[in-house]
Amino acid sequence: MKLKSFNIYFSLLIILFFSPVLSEEKIDIWKKDKKDNKETKISIRSENENASNTLKQDIKPNPSQDITVEDALLNTEDKKKIFGVYDPADYNFNLNMWSSTKADDVRASIKRLRKINLSKTSNEILENILLSFSYPPDGMKDGEFVKLKIDWLIENNKQDLIVKFLKQNKEFAGKKRAIQYLVDENIAQADIKSGCDKIEFIDNTIKDPYLEKFKIYCLVFNNKKPQAQLLLDLLREQKQSDKFFDDKINFLLGISEKTSNNINEKNLLNFYLSSVTIKNFKYTPSKNTKKEIWKYLNAANLIKLDDVNDKNRIKELELAVNQGQVDDRIIFDIYKQNPFNLNTLINAKNLYQTLDETDARSLIYQKYLLSEDDTLRVEYLFILDDLFKKNNLQNVFKKQLSENLKKIGLENIPESYKEVASNKIFSTEELKLGKVKYNDKILHQSKIIKFYVEDEEKKKIQKDIDKIFKKINKNRKYFYSAKDLALVDALAKDGFNIPANFNRDELAAKYDIPKNLINLIEKNQNAFLALKIVEIIGEDEPYELDPETIYFITNLLNEMDLIKIRNKVLISALPQRV
Repeated sequence: MKLKSFNIYFSLLIILFFSPVLSEEKIDIWKKDKKDNKETKISIRSENENASNTLKQDIKPNPSQDITVEDALLNTEDKKKIFGVYDPADYNFNLNMWSSTKADDVRASIKRLRKINLSKTSNEILENILLSFSYPPDGMKDGEFVKLKIDWLIENNKQDLIVKFLKQNKEFAGKKRAIQYLVDENIAQADIKSGCDKIEFIDNTIKDPYLEKFKIYCLVFNNKKPQAQLLLDLLREQKQSDKFFDDKINFLLGISEKTSNNINEKNLLNFYLSSVTIKNFKYTPSKNTKKEIWKYLNAANLIKLDDVNDKNRIKELELAVNQGQVDDRIIFDIYKQNPFNLNTLINAKNLYQTLDETDARSLIYQKYLLSEDDTLRVEYLFILDDLFKKNNLQNVFKKQLSENLKKIGLENIPESYKEVASNKIFSTEELKLGKVKYNDKILHQSKIIKFYVEDEEKKKIQKDIDKIFKKINKNRKYFYSAKDLALVDALAKDGFNIPANFNRDELAAKYDIPKNLINLIEKNQNAFLALKIVEIIGEDEPYELDPETIYFITNLLNEMDLIKIRNKVLISALPQRV
């Protein structure tokens, strides 16, 4: 017994003695310089204290240091609470990019951005900022910070980025919500084959009951029943399955001949399983139906109207379309089915106001379809637009109005409607920049910008700078614009030699840079400055901004060394495109 006790105490002593070494091995991930311990005779307690202090010192943010986040970081159990997708160095940030910014300032800025329909470039910059690994802002807990990132990913339907986030961040607040959203988005498309293909790319180390259930169904769907049975047994052993799921999978596996006819709306997977296992499945959604269920019903063509005279049901569907839960084509297909006699159709313009609101919209829509005269067609479209506005259902008709005005053609629209019609036509296509047309008579449109647009080699660009400046200087009438100055500042920042006779300071004195933004530079709030720039660009592309705004945005980005973001602005704002 004494020998046994001695062995236990001796083992504990060894563990305590080597524990500082284990602590220091974790610190190696951050590539910090460790102080060599030259004292060989030191107490165990003193060693533990030194290791603890060293670890605390390493975890403390250092604003002057850039830390590259590597894969090794993501697989450790280090207690640093940082989450993201991108290495901050990829966009000239570092882990401490938010450390000088107050949490309330970030919350307020994100709240404002949510109200703006951001342009493609604005969204790209915001993505780079939000998804870079970093410590949270001052006064914000890591749980709230990661929730802010997940909220943005979900709100913008960034499925591929959600998959990357799950792979690179093993445990975080909101993980279950992110996984369920990813699974639901695949189910909601009613394209289970593609959904199952996508889900296979999620790392097997990511364990979540909802995701595991979907994987089991995918195995059944792909006729891999033995594998499905094995996974199901494991799920049951872990007590992560449930009675409803077991019933449905047993039925699909052929283990049981019957299944419950109850429709389960707890989540989309349960609802989907109900729809594929219940014979002659019928479901009538209501205003309380979850958005993801509406989306699936719409994609699977499960929204039916048995009676076109059921006004209450039509109104429910109109409301669902207005809220973005149902495709607008469903409503207009219903409108076409409404039976009107010939006399009512002929006198539609005089009679529609006497009808029920849904009948009125239906009548005017049918009258529009039957009309051949462009002037009358435009008139009926705007009557219909007013009818939707009257019942606060503008979103139902927004897309249809734009598409039908496009079909008529702006050139065929009467002058009295032309201005309002042009404002109603919108493009849903992504921005497509045209081919760059270089013009050496204008500095910011010259072939100098090939350095940014085409990644032209530096030596060749320097020759172009010398040649084009010499050429422009001969033109005494040439006016150096704010865009020219933005280009010159960028070139100087990137190490090019600007001709000595170019008076940069005199030109810069003409333009004011907002003092509140300059203050952010002085406080080293580079990430927050980038966030403010996203607000300034907003729903516009950089090329749509006025020259002065382009200048002060690029000037600020130069000052903060945010060169990659600056280049995004320059590539959009400077070139002439065809």
